[in-house]
Amino acid sequence: MSEETIQLDLNETGVAVDLPLPTNNRDGVQGVPYRPVEFRDDDLPTALERAAAWLRQTQEWLGEPVDVIAVHLDYDDTHGNPYYDLKLLCNDEDLAGVPKVMREHEGAATGQ
Repeated sequence: MSEETIQLDLNETGVAVDLPLPTNNRDGVQGVPYRPVEFRDDDLPTALERAAAWLRQTQEWLGEPVDVIAVHLDYDDTHGNPYYDLKLLCNDEDLAGVPKVMREHEGAATGQ
């Protein structure tokens, strides 16, 4: 049995370089162990819509549903900050693109 190494193309934070990122400058992928992907806004439906759009785009990129471990909603009543702080706690391997790379690697190995 041979053990094969697969190289992942990750940025300095450990996520795939071609992972779709949230488009609003208030949103972002955070640290480990479960990577919170954060959506912040004064309007909760808007934050939820951006989260849903990001999930759809990332699911399409990944080729399978994103493993969302939890959804966390908090608020920040500090003046000048967005009130709602919505976080999707996502599987690290999904955000690194492991399922996508594994499929591509298997397809190359079988000549597909």
